[in-house]
Amino acid sequence: MQANQQRRSRSALAWTFLVSCTLAPPAAWCQGSVAVSGFIDAGIYRDIDQDWKIGPIQRSHLAFSGKEDLGGGTAFIFRLSTRFETDTGTLEESNKPLWHDEATIGISGKYGTLQVGRRMDALYANDWIFDPWNYYDRIASPAWDLWRYHFASDPSANRGGTPDWGRLNNGIFYDSPSLAGFTLHLSGSPESSPGDREKALMTALRYQHEHGAAMLAHGRNSAGDTDSFVGLKLIASGFSVMGGVDLSKSGASTAKAWSLGASMDVRRTTFRAGIGRLNVDGVMGQKMLGLGIKQALSKRTSLYADFARKAYPTRTASTYGLGMVHTF
Repeated sequence: MQANQQRRSRSALAWTFLVSCTLAPPAAWCQGSVAVSGFIDAGIYRDIDQDWKIGPIQRSHLAFSGKEDLGGGTAFIFRLSTRFETDTGTLEESNKPLWHDEATIGISGKYGTLQVGRRMDALYANDWIFDPWNYYDRIASPAWDLWRYHFASDPSANRGGTPDWGRLNNGIFYDSPSLAGFTLHLSGSPESSPGDREKALMTALRYQHEHGAAMLAHGRNSAGDTDSFVGLKLIASGFSVMGGVDLSKSGASTAKAWSLGASMDVRRTTFRAGIGRLNVDGVMGQKMLGLGIKQALSKRTSLYADFARKAYPTRTASTYGLGMVHTF
């Protein structure tokens, strides 16, 4: 009796495999891959409250990404990425989900990439090239301090209904292939939560060239807040100049931010500088100057130092720090 059941099980598996091979191209089998990657950063810095701290100056993360060839130039993809605090080993901020950075699955092919899940929206996923610190430094990056004053990608994406300034939950994301250097990026969500006024929708058009880049973006979140962004970057012989203008609105309030920056590579050393200003309803909210230097020890490991002078309506403060970063 047991032998007959085993034979029937083997027969069913064989038929399942045969039918699967008939329906799917042979190239779709055994072509999957999973990669582990990450970014580990830690340093010592003095914040704007003049307190000394140890921890990530940039953001540390650990990611698992996968790809399976489905044949015909099409592939299944996924990415799971979490961000963590290198000084304590805990997840980044207690209100963030486990896969705070990204949790998506999708399809990639000759017509572009379509993903669903949680990810940076079309604006945040593409505007980082217009900041000397890649929008990734809590001390000196003008983008980090000044852009998106009124615009959280998802006003209730994190635990306790707190906003996320960059990532959209329950989202659909599309990134087009490049056409003469132009790419189109879309993000949105069909879901609604109690209190939502709109459906989230963001559109970004980006141009990329070896000598520079440009970008236009506009969108709204589920609270009805809107954001418009223009970015420009020029590159020549290891020297880059860049800038961004951001306009965000929430109800009757308007925030205008601009930043200018430059970076220069001299062998293994990168010099960075940036300035910017934020006005809220016509009143200065913040202005700043950022300076930085990065020394590459290898292709994956660098040391860096940052300094910034920041002015607010009622006070000024200097912040600075030293850090080390490794990518894998």
